[in-house]
Amino acid sequence: MNRVHRSLRFRLAATFAWFGALVSLLLATGLSFTAHNLGERLMDETLRAEIEDYIARRARNPNSLPPATISVRGYVHVPGRPDEAIPPALLKLDPGKHQLVLDGIPYRVAVADRGDERYVMLFNEVRQRHREEQFLVYLAIGALVAVLVSAAIGWWLAGRIVAPVAELSRRVGRARPEDEASGMEKGFADDEIGRLARVFGGYLKRMRAFIDRERAFTADVSHELRTPLSIVQGAVELLEDDPRLDGKQRERVARIGRASGEMIELTAALLLMAREESPDEPADSNCDVCDVVRHAIDAHRHLLSEKTAVELDCRSRPRVAAERTLLGIVVANLIRNAFAYTESGKVAIAVEDRCLTVADTGPGIREEEIGKVFQRHFKGSGSTGAGIGLSLVKRICDRYGWETVIDSTEGQGTTAQLFFAGPA
Repeated sequence: MNRVHRSLRFRLAATFAWFGALVSLLLATGLSFTAHNLGERLMDETLRAEIEDYIARRARNPNSLPPATISVRGYVHVPGRPDEAIPPALLKLDPGKHQLVLDGIPYRVAVADRGDERYVMLFNEVRQRHREEQFLVYLAIGALVAVLVSAAIGWWLAGRIVAPVAELSRRVGRARPEDEASGMEKGFADDEIGRLARVFGGYLKRMRAFIDRERAFTADVSHELRTPLSIVQGAVELLEDDPRLDGKQRERVARIGRASGEMIELTAALLLMAREESPDEPADSNCDVCDVVRHAIDAHRHLLSEKTAVELDCRSRPRVAAERTLLGIVVANLIRNAFAYTESGKVAIAVEDRCLTVADTGPGIREEEIGKVFQRHFKGSGSTGAGIGLSLVKRICDRYGWETVIDSTEGQGTTAQLFFAGPA
């Protein structure tokens, strides 16, 4: 499952909102508990005062009636006198404070004994509970307002905090090696963001120096390698036209020519890979994959044994947007490996709309080595190469978004597939 991307400002504002919600919840819980506890104490105090007042009135006038208001109702129980008006449930209560429901109405009850007489006072809790419910609604509204205010303050404050970071991010994103490093740190205060901007400025200086050295190295290598290779290639062409050479000598000259040609192509590929790809540089979209494959077959046919046949099936003629030299390096590596390791049988090459498949009947690759074939300098069992061919293939594929998949069974053969747009 993909993680949902949230901006730093959103996360800071959400943190403020959560903090406000937590504080509001704790405050609302505390106030609700305090209000409920205070209401119970007020009811108990009212019942105690009513009982004492009624006892005092009965002492002055034995015929005095107990209170009977909307909120408070009293009863007195005298032994030997019928108590038709007292609910039976009240007679079972012990002296003290109680919670009771009579006829669906909640009451707070206080029971007190004075001599042989028992006094019972009831406080109707309906209005009190209604007030508590209203108070809870007000608390909920207040908590919601507090959360919204916290989120708004958090959003505003996060914008102030994140603004320098966003500005630094924009500068770093637009920075190019040839830009002045002072422009990176200009306008920032002497705080953490300013120090970070200065770090990026120093990094930009080092990057510019590194790129200058790389460009100089690339120019030197291009000249120092291509010139002698061109001389070797020219000497090979002259030797090939010499009628005094016998068959073995011509074969050796041809090997030198092929080696120098491969070296020229490899040098060109490495120089292209070392060059930074520019988004404004138009890619060559006229690379005919079938032509590149045929050229690679002809260039490496000398690696085939007499017992190995080659089958080429161009089911379509796809064209890819890439440097022809780099595409040739990828195709040549896959075909060269198939030719070199197939002593007998056949090498089947198929070109489809978005895929090139090279299947051979060679010895195959061990299962534990399959995952390492694209590692630089890795050489499997029986390999005679330097271990850079497939690693270079992977670098070129990463450059263009291609993918190479190798499937092999030891003793049965290997199938290499090059997907120009990724496997389906």
